[in-house]
Amino acid sequence: MHLIELELRGFRNYRQEVFRFDQGVNLIVGSNAQGKTNLLESIGFLGSGKSFRTQKNGEMVRFDEDFGEITGQIYSQGREQNIRWLLFPGRPRQLWRNGVKKKSAADLTGLLPSVLFCPEDLMILKSGASARRRLGDTVLCALRPNYEAALTEYNRILEQKSRILKDSHEDIRLLSILPDYNERLCQVGALLISYRARFYQSLGAEAARFHGQFSGGTEEFHLEYKTVSTVEDPFAPTEVLRERLRAHLESHARAELQSGQCLTGPHKDDFTITLSGVDLKAFGSQGQTRTAAISLKLAQRELMKREFGEEPVLLLDDVLSELDEKRQDFVLNQIKSGQVFITCCEPGRFTKLGKTMEISNGQLVEG
Repeated sequence: MHLIELELRGFRNYRQEVFRFDQGVNLIVGSNAQGKTNLLESIGFLGSGKSFRTQKNGEMVRFDEDFGEITGQIYSQGREQNIRWLLFPGRPRQLWRNGVKKKSAADLTGLLPSVLFCPEDLMILKSGASARRRLGDTVLCALRPNYEAALTEYNRILEQKSRILKDSHEDIRLLSILPDYNERLCQVGALLISYRARFYQSLGAEAARFHGQFSGGTEEFHLEYKTVSTVEDPFAPTEVLRERLRAHLESHARAELQSGQCLTGPHKDDFTITLSGVDLKAFGSQGQTRTAAISLKLAQRELMKREFGEEPVLLLDDVLSELDEKRQDFVLNQIKSGQVFITCCEPGRFTKLGKTMEISNGQLVEG
């Protein structure tokens, strides 16, 4: 699986540019704000229909253009294929696969999966729970389209319930429909917990293997999934999970009415990492935190490889410059297979890795 050629038109700061890539490592160099991250964004979007920087398609369209276009020639599932996206400000995007118009990005599942690693990810284990939930949700949506559908449904219901709670202070009659929303949240929330429990179990096992390699076995890595307190066993049948969610919701009903906010549910989920029993978020050093984050990203790549049978594309957005030499070497030793894209501000630093392309003001200078 690899990206052969990419054409961008009216995307971010690219007016029109064509790139041809190596099947191995592709080093993208240039000064800041020239378009290196934009290029990685387009590659990630090509295979998923999602940007790691925005949820608004219009923000990806060049400011002086009516639309943006991303077209990629890829080798996947044993043959060459073509993906084409058209992006419009204020209008639905359009997708073609091999010349046939498709309804949604679900038609691309497994075609060109990618794993992004950026500097912000290095400290994700020290940040708030929402960042860690996004990490898990991003991978799960790529692996399980049914999970993505359930997550979309849950967020829709949650938004509606939040509006009811907020507006009920002015119109108490709205509370009559609140039980229906609570019940639906418990039903869909139970599915999310079931998916997450199994995913985090697999992610933790793979991350522990990578972390053990890096630390020489001196630290025991353990990941624990955290959901609402009434769920003693997240691996229980969904019927049981639904009942436990309902119990937790009922115990918070008065507080939700008083605050006008949704205070309980899997939208509050998190996970914790311990190293030899010590909580990483509270007591881990910066070096330990970065090593654990690297292990999680490599584990993500391994799970996707296992699911799709091919190595996903790896996108390293200026992450190597944030690492010391030891951690750089560890990451580079793990990318000897599959296609990799690395952005870097220092042209001569990693030039021996593979094909080098220089970007300046949204244009390919050489490569």
